[in-house]
Amino acid sequence: QVQLVESGVGLVQPGTSLILSCVASGGTFFSIDSMVGWFRQAPGKEREFVAALRWNGGSTVDNEFVKGRVIITGDNAKDTVYLQIISLKPEDTAGYYCAARAISRWPPSFDVAAFGYWGRGTQVTVSS
Repeated sequence: QVQLVESGVGLVQPGTSLILSCVASGGTFFSIDSMVGWFRQAPGKEREFVAALRWNGGSTVDNEFVKGRVIITGDNAKDTVYLQIISLKPEDTAGYYCAARAISRWPPSFDVAAFGYWGRGTQVTVSS
């Protein structure tokens, strides 16, 4: 059973940056071709894809609306995926969720429904 736990600073000022962490556990799951993704959900809005990392190989992809402002990286030794967001804006305020899924090709689907494992999320509020 895969477990994902997110963490990060909750309240940040506009224009600054932050790093969110997602620690994964789950036995042999990450020995297969798999992907860890970050999503976010603002109040009253649908959950949306932010960025993803292919666990084996390191390929990454991010959504157009954060292009140039996010960096997703992984540390296999720590089973941790990081999401760095720079130049934060108030509209980045949302719950941020880590998710994982097995894949058979790259790039795969980044739809919410395609991910079988989810963390509980961590709140990010961008405000002065």
